[in-house]
Amino acid sequence: MSPLFPREEFAGRVAKARAAMAQAGAELLLIDHAEILAWLTGYTVSETMYRAAFLPREGEPWFVLRGLDAGSCRDACWFSDIVGFADTSEPHEVMAQEIRRRGFAGAAIGADHASYGFTAAVRERFAALLPQARFIDLPRASDLLRSVKSPAEIALIAQAAGIADKAMAAIAAKAGPGLSPRAAAAIAAACFLENGADTGETGPILPGVGDHEFLHGVMTGQPLAEGDILHVELIPKVRNHGARLMRPVLIGEDRRNLAPLAERLVALQDRQFAAMRRGALACEVDAVLREAVLAEGLRPVYDNVTGYTLGLYGRTPRTSDFSRVFLPNAHWRLEQGMVFHMYVSAGGLGFSETVVVEAEGGRRLTATPRRLLANHID
Repeated sequence: MSPLFPREEFAGRVAKARAAMAQAGAELLLIDHAEILAWLTGYTVSETMYRAAFLPREGEPWFVLRGLDAGSCRDACWFSDIVGFADTSEPHEVMAQEIRRRGFAGAAIGADHASYGFTAAVRERFAALLPQARFIDLPRASDLLRSVKSPAEIALIAQAAGIADKAMAAIAAKAGPGLSPRAAAAIAAACFLENGADTGETGPILPGVGDHEFLHGVMTGQPLAEGDILHVELIPKVRNHGARLMRPVLIGEDRRNLAPLAERLVALQDRQFAAMRRGALACEVDAVLREAVLAEGLRPVYDNVTGYTLGLYGRTPRTSDFSRVFLPNAHWRLEQGMVFHMYVSAGGLGFSETVVVEAEGGRRLTATPRRLLANHID
């Protein structure tokens, strides 16, 4: 394995991180949030044992992690200073030793205190090991520094989107009475792996019942019957960069006449995509869909988000990135190059796309036909 992006791209990322450090007054940045580890260094790994990278205001960064992972880290990173520790070592002690050895024992150390790696216990441990250091919060830097994607990142997300399209087509081709959600997930998982996804993790695949309650239900092996809806959400990743796609798949005949509802949801969501222009206010983009769905009586209540951030995913406690979401109280502005999972649901039907923000509106990276799917697909 070699660095996923050219050194010039990492140089731009480092410059953004150092600008945030300068604004906060930090001399050294501690990086332990899985996604920003990958974004700044080229490598990420789980927290089976604590691991972190360190970026000084000047000079190259270094990475401290379990020795078992040091070789993979060295292969993937754009820099060469990798410190591996034995499983018998205490990770924070090794990191503190490296910080002292490099002259930062009394430094102002920046960290994202909202990182799920930088717990209260971690901070207390470092404070005890480095009593002369001062810890400075860079609020939500782990997510916000990565919010705008480069063309190379968008290309990876688009590759994942293409895998989602293929898997959705494969499921629709097999849709019929007797198909179970688990069997559909097996089709998707195989398609993911055959087409270059990192893993076979599929996303929620389950019966579509209710307005949004079904979106995070539990997969079962129960066969579906004529007229049922199979809700399929696909979440393939390529080199940790993820795309997402939802479609309702009809089992047999449309006995409940759901096609008109599907068409209306798609039409309203298309309006929302058109509103996703550079500089648009997120709450106004959200209102395009949310207010119309409520006004037309398609749902009695609409209290969930209509979209959220897509991009890098690590092995973390969260499955979705809500650092930027579309809600009535979301007062941030869209920037060109941001990528989002935009979704709408009602009456057991869920539609979603991976959408990149451009100057004149949102552009879909997923390409599956936007309709109630059956056992054929255009």
